[in-house]
This record gives sequence, C-alpha cells and structure tokens, in this order.
Amino acid sequence: MKLTSEQVKQTVNQLGAQVLPDEHPAMPQLNSMFGEHTFFVDEMGLKVLEPTPSLGAERETGEVVSLADWSDADLTRLMAHEPEPTGVIVVFEHVRH
Repeated sequence: MKLTSEQVKQTVNQLGAQVLPDEHPAMPQLNSMFGEHTFFVDEMGLKVLEPTPSLGAERETGEVVSLADWSDADLTRLMAHEPEPTGVIVVFEHVRH
C-alpha cells in the first residue's frame, strides 16, 4: 500500500516507526522484493501497511505487516521472512481543509 504524505504522518504518529524515503538506496531492492509500498522501520524490523475493510466513509485503516526482522544488534541488516500480519491497525483520519 503506497501512502499519501498525510497517511505517512498519521502512521508515524501511531506506530512510532520511521518511514523510508523514496530516495533511500534500498528502495529499488525493496520494491522488487515486496512491490510498491511505503516502507517503515522500527526496533523490530521492516513493515508495510495493507488495506483493511473500511470502518466507514470517515476512516480508512491499514494493518501493519512485518516483512523482515533485524538480524544484528546494530539494526543494520534485515532478514526477510514471509509477510506476517501483526494485528496492529493504523486508522487514517480524513483531514478537512
């Protein structure tokens, strides 16, 4: 799931994870391995969001899916694994202008 800038902000606020910018050197490899997503990293590893059934017209949601875990104590190498739903749901509030 590719997120808008507002959805990225809301995800970072709810998860405390960092977003990998599109310019990050690992993005081509991540996109080829996992498809077009907005990628996040936290103390556990690499995550993306997958859309979940809507809670209504006012809100969209996405479930956090783990794609890789850190394989070293310095958090510099990731070990990919089968996608694992975490059960964590991010709620996107629509921003009114």
